Amino acid sequence: MDLHPALLAVLLLAPQQTLHASAQLHAAPAPMLASRVAGDIDIASYLVSEKLDGVRARWDGRALWTRSGNRIDAPPAFTRGWPAQPMDGELWLGRGRFQAISDLVRALQRDDRAWRAVRFMAFDLPGDGSHFARRTLRLQAVVAAADSIHLEYIPQRHFTNRALLDAQLDAVMAGGGEGLMLHHALAHYRAGRSDTLLKHKRGRDAEARVVGYRPGKGKYEGMVGALLVEDAHGRRFALGSGLRDADRAAPPAIGSTVTFRYDGLTEQGNPRFARYLRVRRD
Repeated sequence: MDLHPALLAVLLLAPQQTLHASAQLHAAPAPMLASRVAGDIDIASYLVSEKLDGVRARWDGRALWTRSGNRIDAPPAFTRGWPAQPMDGELWLGRGRFQAISDLVRALQRDDRAWRAVRFMAFDLPGDGSHFARRTLRLQAVVAAADSIHLEYIPQRHFTNRALLDAQLDAVMAGGGEGLMLHHALAHYRAGRSDTLLKHKRGRDAEARVVGYRPGKGKYEGMVGALLVEDAHGRRFALGSGLRDADRAAPPAIGSTVTFRYDGLTEQGNPRFARYLRVRRD
């Protein structure tokens, strides 16, 4: 973890809660959720990691759970040797493979062979009462002690200004990544939406409900050409860009909620350059 000397000095001097082993193992709070970077923030106060396009998961010391509290049926070998300490992270197959990991996690019949390629990318210790920078150092030690090929921690970096942060964002997105996560170095883990955990991405994400389909033409004849959706503001529009052939052949069900990305609004107030991302599962 690359820490600027000034930040490191703050961390070493900052007061922290003294924890005994039993205190570290108490039940973790509900998940902490990110807000968006908005306005001017003190970049130097944050630690920065890549935003992975995986499935958010929680390890409670015995089993894996989705963010909404559903048990994940991972093979016993996948979590063998993992710590008793709760961890927060992402089940991940690599950049651009969200649909594959989502399908694997939701499968009615577990595919142990496919699980061999999955990694749990840990980014926090929700049951630990210290601030994030120290939790990060402790997490690295916990992951190293587990010595599991399926368990890794997400590296954290430090940037001193917005230009350096945005350059890192551009590099991540050029490589097919989703964006960045900024976590205030001195923040404690708190359940719910937080202004100390921020996501930094190009474009905006939103959700909409599928209300119908537009038939495909040409090579997509007999398939779905676009989803007809309605967003939270009552705006109805077609969502075709971003659909894979598999999505067109077996589209999200009417009434389901999908996530899409867009770049501002048109003069008519509709999302500009809307692109389908995925079905919301939770």
